Amino acid sequence: MKETRLMMGMPITIEVISEEVMQQHIDDVFAFFGWVDDTFSTYKEESEISRINQKRLALAEASGPMQTMFALAEETKQDTAGYFDIYRNGRYDPSGIVKGWAIYNAASLLARMGFTDFYVDAGGDIQAVGHNDQGDNWRVGIRNPFNMREIVKVLSISDCGVATSGTSIRGQHIYNPKSAGPLETTVVSLTVIGPNVYEADRFATAAFAMGADGIGFIARMKGFEAYQINQAGAATFTDGFQRYVLQ
Repeated sequence: MKETRLMMGMPITIEVISEEVMQQHIDDVFAFFGWVDDTFSTYKEESEISRINQKRLALAEASGPMQTMFALAEETKQDTAGYFDIYRNGRYDPSGIVKGWAIYNAASLLARMGFTDFYVDAGGDIQAVGHNDQGDNWRVGIRNPFNMREIVKVLSISDCGVATSGTSIRGQHIYNPKSAGPLETTVVSLTVIGPNVYEADRFATAAFAMGADGIGFIARMKGFEAYQINQAGAATFTDGFQRYVLQ
């Protein structure tokens, strides 16, 4: 069963390969994404994060999931030498970590339901588990940031996550926490493969903020690979990236 819905400002697709899957299973996963949006969206006036930013709710009185998110954000800040920070201009914006976390937890929900072959894709960031309906690894395309209809690489993945940071869809929305001005970088797209989509997403966001040095940061991390495209259209990738490439 495969279904796509527009949520959190992006298409979210769930596909489960099983004769046991029912509509209720899919609905439950989408309901989880709905809760994530209602809780963490900075665009919703009554979301929990908005109430924190408006000082209507103290962080100490926030929900457990919200406090967990702040703890994960602080951990990521430390892991990336400050290149990831959800606090800017007097407001908190956890979007750079929430999406990967949400996809990972949606996949965990499907796993707890007993499914072993599925993927969850939210805005191009993917957690892939098991195999597709042909018994092969899942295939994931990396889009050309200069022509989103074109796929420049096709990856073969299973039991891992893929996340891409870049400017081709949302424009320049990533900032360098160490600089007051807009992010200045020659990088337009950075795709990271990690042990799960949460890890891939948080490090992709931070590495993109590092500019051209970001791919070197990923290369030094065990269990991660990356593929970077710059403004000139030139690609750079880590040593182990090619083992995931089909074409």
